[in-house]
Amino acid sequence: MKAALTGGSPAHVPQHTSRPAMPMLHSLPHDQSDDEKIAAIRHHFAKIMEALGLDLGDASLRDTPQRVAKMFVKEVFSGLDQRNFPAITTFPNTHGYGEMLVERNISLHTFCEHHFLPIIGKVHVAYFPGDRIVGLSKLNRIVKHYARRPQVQERLTVQIAEGMQEVLGTTDVAVYIEADHLCVAARGVEDTKSSTVTSFFGGRFKDPVERKDFLEAVQ
Repeated sequence: MKAALTGGSPAHVPQHTSRPAMPMLHSLPHDQSDDEKIAAIRHHFAKIMEALGLDLGDASLRDTPQRVAKMFVKEVFSGLDQRNFPAITTFPNTHGYGEMLVERNISLHTFCEHHFLPIIGKVHVAYFPGDRIVGLSKLNRIVKHYARRPQVQERLTVQIAEGMQEVLGTTDVAVYIEADHLCVAARGVEDTKSSTVTSFFGGRFKDPVERKDFLEAVQ
């Protein structure tokens, strides 16, 4: 598959300047710097730890508020800032490849916005190339960007699909996510056996035959 995704002169795709931003619940104003966000989160997380009766003077816990704050802003919730959307380069489809391209088993790590517990799973994506194609790693980066914010799996599925459609310039996109939710496994009903599946089928993938081929490819 990689051989079909090389060659030609690159073209940089605008970073989501042509569509309205998706609703981003829980996000802080963009006029705050990362350092300001980290300072605010550090302060409030320390208060949470104190309310739980944890000793912030303990050497093991002393730097936890700073570690958590930095992780939230720089890593696991960095996708809340749309300026962090990855730079995507596309290439002319010089090989004339027009069949389905599937990227399977993309690792998924995100957080449930209801309890801020991890959602862990895998994402399968596919598209039908047109005049331009994209490097495979860029599909992973699109998934990673939208996963790096508090999420519900339904919205995540749609955001990945719409991000791919904009970058690729086609509606012929499919997304399939299967994930385990720790908000189900680690609390409440404490069910460690169930998983959640969501899907999106656009353009040609609305055809039952193309949809069937995609689903067979990702099983």
